[in-house]
Amino acid sequence: MPAPSTDAAPAAILPPLGLLARCKADAGRLKVADALGTELTGKRLLIGSLMFRSLLRKHVLAADEEHVGVLLPPSVGAVLANAALTLDQRVTVNVNYTLSNEVANHCLREAGVRHVLTSRAFLKKKPMELDTEYVYLEDLKERAGALDKLKAAAHAALPLGLLTKSLGLDRLDPDATLTVVFTSGSTGEPKGVELTHKSVGSVLAAIEPLAHPVEEDVTLGVLPFFHSFGYTATLWWPLVHPGAGVYGPNPLDSRTVGKLGEKYRPTITFATPTFLRGYLKRCTPEQLGTLNLVVVGGEQLPADLREAWAEKFGIAPTEGYGATELSPVVSCNVPPERQRPGDVPGLKHGTIGRPLPGVRVRIVSSETGEELPIGEEGVLQVGGATVMKGYLHDPQKTAKAVRDGWYDTGDMARLDEDGFIHITGRLSRFSKIGGEMVPHLKIEEALLKACACGPEEPAEEGAEADGPTLAVSAVPDAKKGERVVVLHRDLPLPVSELRAKLNESGLPNLWLPDADAFYKVDAIPVLGTGKLDLKALQTLAAERSAERTPKA
Repeated sequence: MPAPSTDAAPAAILPPLGLLARCKADAGRLKVADALGTELTGKRLLIGSLMFRSLLRKHVLAADEEHVGVLLPPSVGAVLANAALTLDQRVTVNVNYTLSNEVANHCLREAGVRHVLTSRAFLKKKPMELDTEYVYLEDLKERAGALDKLKAAAHAALPLGLLTKSLGLDRLDPDATLTVVFTSGSTGEPKGVELTHKSVGSVLAAIEPLAHPVEEDVTLGVLPFFHSFGYTATLWWPLVHPGAGVYGPNPLDSRTVGKLGEKYRPTITFATPTFLRGYLKRCTPEQLGTLNLVVVGGEQLPADLREAWAEKFGIAPTEGYGATELSPVVSCNVPPERQRPGDVPGLKHGTIGRPLPGVRVRIVSSETGEELPIGEEGVLQVGGATVMKGYLHDPQKTAKAVRDGWYDTGDMARLDEDGFIHITGRLSRFSKIGGEMVPHLKIEEALLKACACGPEEPAEEGAEADGPTLAVSAVPDAKKGERVVVLHRDLPLPVSELRAKLNESGLPNLWLPDADAFYKVDAIPVLGTGKLDLKALQTLAAERSAERTPKA
């Protein structure tokens, strides 16, 4: 039988309805702030969102314009843009500004986007040539007259029920598309994932009884909104729950993140290990020592990073898991600091936690598709209300990814007797050598341990994170089908010594990279989200291998 979720699924918090209710409840309290110094109470956030909604309807968007782009970093302006469009029941498409113009335009064409909301200040820092019409928020704000402001304030003052009805949100279809998030493209061309009000709202509701948000909470928002984790956790989590959200525009800018932490004393943050390493090196306990919930996703949380962070900041980061197609959270570990008496213990380091309430998981054989018993390794599949509506305009890919309500993650995992999920690798990050599945992730872990590539000493304030030290990939091999290769930056010891340590680690001989399979590179390719760019990694490995292969 599929593993049960932690509890029955709570009722989804539909984002626009949750936003209205929370802005009313937090009318006189700080609700959002950013690195530019902008601060809005719940009341001001509601008025601003309604005013931008009205201005967009009046001056910019056609009645039939369903998908609208947003090209902004995490900031109050980005919150207002997303909130205004969502309250108008438009579908947001947050543009990934780390992509090339060509790929970004491909995504916008797929979504049929005609207008992109942005700012002149941001485009000056991050120029992009998009085949759409730009709508500058600074210019739109200037078009707001005294009457527009008065109308927005009066609209916001309506009782919650009347306000909801006046916006047509009393008839909101939970299964309507809320946003289109394009996948990171780590394994190929980005795909547009349609997430619904219900799918995202189910995640927002499911985390609530685990993390127990309170009015004193401050979420430090560093993940970009074009990332599904950033969209749900960085954007919507603080908007529909008690507490405030404070935003830094660049997750690699540790200096700004530290200043925000010192000023607002955050209690919650969501990040990737890559970003946490930068904060560990460059932020002080006075800046981030108030955090009591640090949830990591996007890639595996290394034990050395967890231990070093706990030693410096007094709280161990915990690992969660998800996929864009799952809105995106499937499971998470919850530290004791966030639990209440009577809660089931929610933390087991080295796992990705238990499934969220209402989320169903099962492990199936990669060969037969047959469901496997507790403790056996297979492919992780996920079902429940958080599953995507589908891939935009691509029913064939949707049908392949979601079968009978189960989304195939492509990750290898096992369930333990306590209901915790152990990720053992990604199916695409295995090599089949001599008929055996060889996991790249396990080799990476052994290599990092062998060369002690742990957290480094703090560097100059504001310096960017160095990125991964090494990564394992594979290239074709005429005899064995594939061979494991290691791409690396500067290593702290010679390859011969590293291989000797690997040999002593207990890894099977079949898994050990050959001496000529270590390729020095300037940098390990990563995406803007901090995750490994697997497609670029594979290409780089193939190029380095070809350079060393003797020509016939």
